[in-house]
Amino acid sequence: MAAAWFAIVSAMLAVYAVLDGFDFGAGIVHRLVARTDEERRAVLAAIGPVWDGNEVWLIAAGGVLFTAFPKVYATAFSGFYMGLMVVLWLLILRGVAIEFRSHQDHPLWREFWDTVFSLASVLLAVVFGTTLGNLVRGVPLGKEGLPGMPLFTNFRPGREPGILDWYTGLVGLFTLATLAGHGALYLAWRTIGPVRERSLAFARMAWKAVIVLWTAATAATAWVQPTAFSNLVARPWALAFVALSAFGIFGVFRFPGRGRDLAAFLCSSAFLFGMVATALAGNYPFWLRSTIDPSYSLAASDAAAARYGMGVALAWWAVGIMLVAGYFTYLFHSIRGKVGADPTAGY
Repeated sequence: MAAAWFAIVSAMLAVYAVLDGFDFGAGIVHRLVARTDEERRAVLAAIGPVWDGNEVWLIAAGGVLFTAFPKVYATAFSGFYMGLMVVLWLLILRGVAIEFRSHQDHPLWREFWDTVFSLASVLLAVVFGTTLGNLVRGVPLGKEGLPGMPLFTNFRPGREPGILDWYTGLVGLFTLATLAGHGALYLAWRTIGPVRERSLAFARMAWKAVIVLWTAATAATAWVQPTAFSNLVARPWALAFVALSAFGIFGVFRFPGRGRDLAAFLCSSAFLFGMVATALAGNYPFWLRSTIDPSYSLAASDAAAARYGMGVALAWWAVGIMLVAGYFTYLFHSIRGKVGADPTAGY
């Protein structure tokens, strides 16, 4: 049962990375691919119907983590308290920027909120990447739990690292480039005219950077946490996620030049899903690895809730996820098609 819930939480986090990832990506690139107010409104209209729903996946994943692995939830939230507050405020700023930018018809007002939206999206991408890097590298989890981690110590992985070091920073940059490319391909699929053309041009550059950073992050992971690779080799089923990522990176270069914008975006989504799933599969059975003593690490089986409660929760989760899947299917079907640079439309 613990393994099943580990897979469920991991899948929800991977779906969140795909869905809210293109929202972040659109925020990262929108000042670069949209240069007039009408074009920027088109970018916001492209994500307007879905961005708030996409963010709910993070809340849902947190709720499921609390249900199935309350000890992991409590330990992680106490240790990453500073990071969680940063995420909360950045998410608030993104939402406020989207909703407020058109409340005043003044260039300075709109430029301010566009800048807030862009900076918050950039920082969120880096923060989430850094968080994933911490899960892979390990955290200073001791006998008494995980104390509040400092933002940084000496920028080196070790026995008692900070949230930021050269490894987690590298993963953060890799995530930033990936989400930027992901968002650019989403905008290329959903927009027309100059915004689409600039998005495609930006995506080509971003995904070239992803290749370089992916290689560097993979080599760094092999040095910092070699057990992640041995775990993947020992679990042949996990290699399917690696293959999914490889197929995705192939598609993001192949399909845009053929005018298949949706196929390119789906390949980008496959790459993101595969990368998150690969990282968590390599980490299994641990949610939190201890850099102090491996015996202090929190494994799924040790941190799981009571089996009866997990069984009841699984039944309710199955009903809920079917409703959510139906809602998102209807939502994306209803917004199919292109968003034009219409100054009277959307945001």
